Amino acid sequence: MLQIRPFTFNPFQENTYLLWNEALECIIIDPGCYEPEEKQELFAFIKDNQLKPVRCLLTHSHIDHVLGLKFIEEAYDLLPELHKAEHEQLKTVPVYGAQWGILCETPPLPKAELKAGQQILFGKEKIDIIHTPGHSTGSVCFILHAQKDVIGGDVLFHQSIGRTDLPGGDHATLLRSIREQLFTLDDEYTVYPGHGPSTTIGYEKIHNPFLK
Repeated sequence: MLQIRPFTFNPFQENTYLLWNEALECIIIDPGCYEPEEKQELFAFIKDNQLKPVRCLLTHSHIDHVLGLKFIEEAYDLLPELHKAEHEQLKTVPVYGAQWGILCETPPLPKAELKAGQQILFGKEKIDIIHTPGHSTGSVCFILHAQKDVIGGDVLFHQSIGRTDLPGGDHATLLRSIREQLFTLDDEYTVYPGHGPSTTIGYEKIHNPFLK
């Protein structure tokens, strides 16, 4: 079973996740660490728990999810992996940062593409990738079927959904992604979103006002 540890970083209150296995290898998902103390918090946790970062995965490439990419590259020699539809958007991050008054270093170019239907072998565990566009064109979710967990990015939130007024957003597409991709999972699946608290598929089917 993989361990999951969330961190909340940057002015957008973005959730960065660490996943690690029994061998203490870890995957960094959506590194949003921006302030020096945020980078130190992540670094210290990894060091104190004797973890070895082996991959950096992105659910999508909006600015709040990638502010720590340069730090991750320098600290661990890791390059991001993301859906090919997100590559161009990643290149524009410094421009959007300037518009928000956020100094953002040019993020490193991706190492590899993530594809729908791809399965990542991580020690004894498997991570399935599904394509869930709507918040952005290349949004993906990471599914841990063995333990019924989802690292969902900005697709589905506790009683809410991802915004669709950013580049690559489309409201109808997002609702379709949730209904056809996430809501086909068992109700017991826990969703770890890109912002806010975790939730479950079953809870959102009943209580999410956007999906009535």
